[in-house]
Amino acid sequence: MQGRTARRHAQGVALRRHLRALVLYLRFAQNIALERLSTLLSTLFGLDVSEGAIVELLRASRTAFAAQREAIRARLLAGTVPQSDETGLRVGKANWYLWVFHHEESAVFVAKPTRAQTVVSDFLGDVRPDYWVSDRYAGQMGWAMKDHQVCLAHLIRDVQYAIDCGDDVLGPDLRRLLEQACGIGARRADLSDATLKSYKYRLEARLDRLMARAPKQPAGVKLAAMIKRTRRFLFVFLTNRDLPATNNGSERAIRPCVIFRKVTYCFRSGWGAELYADIRSVIETGRRRAIDALEAIRLTLAGMPLASPVPS
Repeated sequence: MQGRTARRHAQGVALRRHLRALVLYLRFAQNIALERLSTLLSTLFGLDVSEGAIVELLRASRTAFAAQREAIRARLLAGTVPQSDETGLRVGKANWYLWVFHHEESAVFVAKPTRAQTVVSDFLGDVRPDYWVSDRYAGQMGWAMKDHQVCLAHLIRDVQYAIDCGDDVLGPDLRRLLEQACGIGARRADLSDATLKSYKYRLEARLDRLMARAPKQPAGVKLAAMIKRTRRFLFVFLTNRDLPATNNGSERAIRPCVIFRKVTYCFRSGWGAELYADIRSVIETGRRRAIDALEAIRLTLAGMPLASPVPS
């Protein structure tokens, strides 16, 4: 009798764990709002789970996902080339920001009510990586010990904006130069180090000639000032193969979060936004380690690590 009771208890624990994993998956991977989620559980499984009960289930999952996020963060900070970006969040009536820090097979999301550089400082702690990749936002720059690569894709969009505003002195030729640089980056694997150094020398020389021009249109003047501030960070990727020419990897990582924001609109509480950031850390890291979202959630709830795939 005691053995049967123990088995039933174990089955009940496993069922609750699977149900919790399913609710988290539907909520945060499939972007289902709380009201719809309550209806869905009732319709599909005959489970009478209120919105309040779902919220308590989510709240009870915070510790497990915070622990998994810390393990991912430790793995991420062991790398040498993190990339970062951020997007807006809405928490109640306040503006928050969702940051992403990632490198190869690890990604950590951080939800904070500020866009200040203190977010990066708190995330890094005492660690300072050798290199960094980001857009030109000041809060994300100045953290690398050796060098920084700014996103050329962001810069090309800003150059196009200057062109659209009427700049025809600097913008058109600068856009072509940056597009050529991105093209070189795309076929970098087929090029020797000597060839890449030669390309960098020629790009720098062309940029020198462009910057000697004096645009009169306000957008062109602003563009020239922007390039002067960041030009030393434009072509670092040509002599460091570990650095991409763009920060598109960060944008791809953050895109599901933008979709979630548009579908569900906002979070009701700060802890909800922080839990979402932790769960996105688990899901995105799982994706990079060939673990599907539901399995990554199950592993986290069970207190197990997200193992990296074994190299073939």
